[in-house]
Amino acid sequence: MRIFDPHIHMTSRTTDDYQRMHAAGVRAVVEPAFWLGQPRTNVGSFLDYFDALLGWEPYRAAQYGIHHHCALALNPKEANDPRCAGVLAELPRYLLKDSVVAVGEVGYDSMTAEEERAFEAQLALARENDLPVLVHTPHRDKAAGTRRSLHVVRDAGMPPERVLIDHLNEMTVGMVADSGCWMGFSIYPDTKMDPDRMVALLKEYGTDRMLVNSAADWGRSDPLKTREVADVMLAAGFGEDEVDRVLWRNPVAFYGQSGRLDLEPAPQAGPDHAGNTIKRG
Repeated sequence: MRIFDPHIHMTSRTTDDYQRMHAAGVRAVVEPAFWLGQPRTNVGSFLDYFDALLGWEPYRAAQYGIHHHCALALNPKEANDPRCAGVLAELPRYLLKDSVVAVGEVGYDSMTAEEERAFEAQLALARENDLPVLVHTPHRDKAAGTRRSLHVVRDAGMPPERVLIDHLNEMTVGMVADSGCWMGFSIYPDTKMDPDRMVALLKEYGTDRMLVNSAADWGRSDPLKTREVADVMLAAGFGEDEVDRVLWRNPVAFYGQSGRLDLEPAPQAGPDHAGNTIKRG
C-alpha cells in the first residue's frame, strides 16, 4: 500500500513519526505553511520557516524514504497580525522554488477583513505562478466559512479543479462537491473527522476529487490516520484500486498540476554520521 499525506505539518513532528509513517506505507507528503504555535513577531520568522520547509524537512524526510514537498503562504490565523503582513511581499520569490507545489494554507480562521485581504492577494499570486491552492476552512462557523471561501475563489477566477477546500465534514462536503473543487478531509483522534465517518462519506460521494490527510501538528493528532482510513475502507468493502485512488492518485493528480511534483526515484536513507542519521555542521 502506498500513501500520500497531502496535508501534514512535519516541522512539529519527530523523526520517529517519519519512521512510523514509512512503515505504514507513507511515501510522500505535502507540508503547508501554518502558524508557529505562538505568535510570530516579525517577517524574518516566516523566512527562516520557509527555508526550513524547502531544505531541512525534505532532507529529514528523505532519511526515511519519504518525498517531501510544501505549500507556502501567510496562513489565515497569522494574517490578522500586522507584524506578519510583510510576508506577502516576500512570497513571490519563494513560490518560484521547485518543491513548492501549491499556495497554502490560505482562507479563513475567524473570517476577518484582514484574512480576506490576504486570501484574495494569495489567490492572485497562485494565478500568477500557475500553482494550485490549498484552502483552510475555519473550525468555527465552518459552513458559513466554507460558503464564503467558495465565493472568494469564484470571484478570483480560480479554476475549481485547481482548488482544494480542506477540513471538510458532513455539513460542508456537499457544497464543495457541487463547486467542482477538490475535497479535503482531516482525520483526527478527537476532533474534525474520524475514519468511520470518512468512509461513510466516501460511500455517499464516491472517491473522485477526495483527499484524506492527517493534518498532524503541534496538538493531539496522529500521522498514521491516513493508513487507518485505508484499512477501514478495505474492511468496508472498498477495493484496493479505490483505496489507491483516495490515498495516492488523487493527491498526485491535484498537486501534479503544479508541474513540480517529483516522486521518482524513491529517497534513500543517507549515510550514518557517527551514529546519527542527520549530519550536524
